[in-house]
Amino acid sequence: MEQIQALYPLLGSPRKVVITTHQKPDADAMGSSLGLAAVLKKLGHQVTVVSPTNWAGWLNWMSGVDQVIDFEHNREKVAGILNDTEWLFCLDFNIFHRTKHLAGLLAAANCTKILIDHHQEPDTPNFNYGISNTGKSSTCEMIYDFIQESGNDHLLDQDIAAALYAGVMADTGSFRFPAASASVHLMVARLKATGLNHTKVHENVYDNFLENRLRFIGHILSNRMEVYYELNTALIAISKKDLLRYQIKTGDTDGLVNYPLSIQGIKMAALVIDRDEERKWSFRSKGDFDVNTFARRHFEGGGHFNASGGRSSDSLESTVHHFQQVIKNYAEELG
Repeated sequence: MEQIQALYPLLGSPRKVVITTHQKPDADAMGSSLGLAAVLKKLGHQVTVVSPTNWAGWLNWMSGVDQVIDFEHNREKVAGILNDTEWLFCLDFNIFHRTKHLAGLLAAANCTKILIDHHQEPDTPNFNYGISNTGKSSTCEMIYDFIQESGNDHLLDQDIAAALYAGVMADTGSFRFPAASASVHLMVARLKATGLNHTKVHENVYDNFLENRLRFIGHILSNRMEVYYELNTALIAISKKDLLRYQIKTGDTDGLVNYPLSIQGIKMAALVIDRDEERKWSFRSKGDFDVNTFARRHFEGGGHFNASGGRSSDSLESTVHHFQQVIKNYAEELG
């Protein structure tokens, strides 16, 4: 994989471009995709943004989201577009299988493939150009760097700034995580210079849910959270029945895994949700407990040192039992 800087001189020649990200895109995935798409369009490229799946309704305020194609509902159309594309940008994921059923088409696409991502252990042999930097707060910060380093700062506008701000805000926990470095705050200052209304972005991301979600959270924290104080660990297990009872939609469970970390002494929080095809895990930690390695070893996942995800084909009860057993092996690290 060549360095991303080698691509900069080529940006002046218009291409057919596809931008895609991981399944169930969050604010960073969607924000980075739409921000990059807007810049490339201003440079004369023909750009299509493809999401492997649907996305949370609270992302629909972003400029350009109405033109994003949901692969699961437009498989033949996306296959045709990929067959004709010249450049494929892959954002906020480091290996094709994180795009679910879209993975096979991406791997088979006969085009230049470009990676921009901040997760550990990227699959670099499958990309022609790219950058993987785990020290970056978010993919949105990396897209901002891409815009700056390629000499296209003048193309920033309020819509692009809002999309990039949303992603970096979400991935830094509203700028409280260690990844909110000095460069992040300098980025925000530049985005604010476009006229960005950061208060509105915060409201769109965090204050844009239905009543049922708040009642769902209350129910889950009261009835589905277990705290293992001897291991400084908390677990939330959500059943299909819970999801149906409260009419939970994509995006409604985002951030729920962070709640147990507010409990004094808790170093690790785990969340598992019973989905149709599999059980989806999320892990968060404080300090020096590596949930990326934990997820890779035990739940076919990975991500960041203090934030990762995983999956299981076992039943909800079985995968919860598995977690309860393997976590005991980390008593010394967590205790």
